[in-house]
Amino acid sequence: MGYEVDFLGVGRESKSGDAIAIRFGNLHGRRDEQTVVVIDGGFSDTGTELVEHIRTHYGTDTVDLVISSHPDQDHINGLEVLLNELDVKELWLHQPWLHNQNLADEFADGRLTDSSLGERLKQNLWRAWSLSKLANRKGIVLKEPFAGLIDKSGSVKVLGPSQSYYESLIPDFDGMPARADKGSVSNESWLTSALRQVTEFFANWGEDHISDDGQTSAKNNSSVITQLIVDGRRLVFTADAGIQALEQAADQIDGCNSGAELKLIQIPHHGSKRNIGPTVLNRLIGPPVEHGVQRGVTAVASTAKAGEPKHPRKAVLNAFNHRGARVLVTRGGCILHRHNSPGRAGWSSLDPEPYHFSYEEEV
Repeated sequence: MGYEVDFLGVGRESKSGDAIAIRFGNLHGRRDEQTVVVIDGGFSDTGTELVEHIRTHYGTDTVDLVISSHPDQDHINGLEVLLNELDVKELWLHQPWLHNQNLADEFADGRLTDSSLGERLKQNLWRAWSLSKLANRKGIVLKEPFAGLIDKSGSVKVLGPSQSYYESLIPDFDGMPARADKGSVSNESWLTSALRQVTEFFANWGEDHISDDGQTSAKNNSSVITQLIVDGRRLVFTADAGIQALEQAADQIDGCNSGAELKLIQIPHHGSKRNIGPTVLNRLIGPPVEHGVQRGVTAVASTAKAGEPKHPRKAVLNAFNHRGARVLVTRGGCILHRHNSPGRAGWSSLDPEPYHFSYEEEV
């Protein structure tokens, strides 16, 4: 048994995104001994690249499972191309408009109804709604990826979110009305953004410059967190999940007793500082190690070629380094992580991210 995991180069200019192609099983055997999975499709133009990548490197037009982690455009837009161009057997996609029972009670405006909020969710999350309709037209099996869902191979499992946690997040999705108890959730104000300053940081090995208090959006926390176990090796894909969602996924890992060893973890939200803290990182990987010690874990951040102020944060990359991970960053290129798979002509090993003893970042 082996696997190939390709983090495609989404965001060649300045916007990061996710598109991950996976093939596992007997990769030296027939197609029916293998499973092909896609997690997210990046932007619209990424979908075409994803289709060609699967045809060229996996030698197939069939995708067994597509997982849409959450409906941000840098994750979902390319999946329409994939569903149209390839033979997709199953789609895992959250459908929040189906979870509108008693939703109107969460909001201050008494004129709202559960039905009107369901329609609002369809409009606000039009890409997801459109993808669900496309899947139904094509006869693709459609399931909602809540914690505990397992694919036909038995190797892919959803670690989070649970259905109850997901439903608790819906009232705070972008574009929803003001809450009855706490008002509407707003993004960072223009004033706060204007007051940002660039600060120079000096790092010592083992000293984390990330916090357990980081906060991300409700939609990011609704991200599907996926586990793949092949040949006793655990691979974890986090999408844009935040600390609270990752803690719940860690609970799932602790409870599964599989004995699988962590070999790959996706750095959440392209390396944003708001999505990871030291406590949950200790649970997922382990506590900090001495300088130079490696745990045999690869951590990958999918980022744009040009880079963004938040993606990736060097403090986040350092924190993964502290825990003995081999840190890689796509920066608009494709990264292959593999085990017991055929070689690829022209592909070579990538140097890991260096440790950043000093760096400047916006704060």
